[in-house]
Amino acid sequence: MNRFVEGEDRAQQSLLPASLDDYVGEENSVRVVDVYVEELDLAALGFHRVRPKATGRPAYHPSTPLKIYLYGYLNRIQSSRRLEREARRNLELMWLTGPLAPDFKTIADFRKDNGPAIQAVCARFIGLCRDLGLFARAVAAIDGAKFKAVNARDRNFTKGKLMRRIGQVEQSIERYLQSLDAADLQEDDVADGRTLHAYWTTTCGDCALKGKCTPAKERVVRRWEHEAVIDAMLDRLDRAPDCMTIRRRTVEHPFGTLKAWMGHTHFLTKGLEKVKTEMSLSVLAYNLKRMIAILGVKPLIAAIRA
Repeated sequence: MNRFVEGEDRAQQSLLPASLDDYVGEENSVRVVDVYVEELDLAALGFHRVRPKATGRPAYHPSTPLKIYLYGYLNRIQSSRRLEREARRNLELMWLTGPLAPDFKTIADFRKDNGPAIQAVCARFIGLCRDLGLFARAVAAIDGAKFKAVNARDRNFTKGKLMRRIGQVEQSIERYLQSLDAADLQEDDVADGRTLHAYWTTTCGDCALKGKCTPAKERVVRRWEHEAVIDAMLDRLDRAPDCMTIRRRTVEHPFGTLKAWMGHTHFLTKGLEKVKTEMSLSVLAYNLKRMIAILGVKPLIAAIRA
């Protein structure tokens, strides 16, 4: 007797074959993506080609590539070529698109041509989160992160280009040294683009507290023109020492999730507007993932349809 779990014969036919819907569970996150996109007014959000032309080859409705991208960013797939492959073999994606499989250029062009509209879709979901009362008003935490960008052509160096750049740097250093030699002793009141107020006294030698103040002959005290803002922040931290701990656990984990769990370690496009579109897709996918974890698939679908 065979003691292994056996599968079915690939050539076995069924009298009542299963539909695609049978392979997608009721609690599958792909159902949230489908409902959310279907409930959007894509024309009002600014998507191109929402209304088909009377002539020419039929185009894909914008909802199809939008669903593909949302599914991809939820599942660590950002590349248009990989999304094209997944659309042909992934049962969940086939269920989501109907099953349509646009080529990679169609998928990539959609992201390129509909940047502002995709950003509006992200903002619309944030509005849904606000309407559901999921925003805490007691604390607002801010953080940042660095993502690797696509290297531009002028940042790619050959040996000859490096030698020319070294020569330019050496000339710049020489000009800088000459300007230092020509400069007088007057202190500049601008440093790193910030306006500073300076207090410079020559009476330190007669001061009884000089030993506790400075070992130099004189002391210069500089303050940024907005230093009071920093002082106020430090005072608030002294009165609420747990603020930094709350900030870390509130706002740092989204960036860690984007990089470590959702695969967004670098950008795939060039230019600020295209990068904004990529980040909007990542933020929308993160918010979808978070909302599913908090509410569940069926309650979230009901909230989207409400």
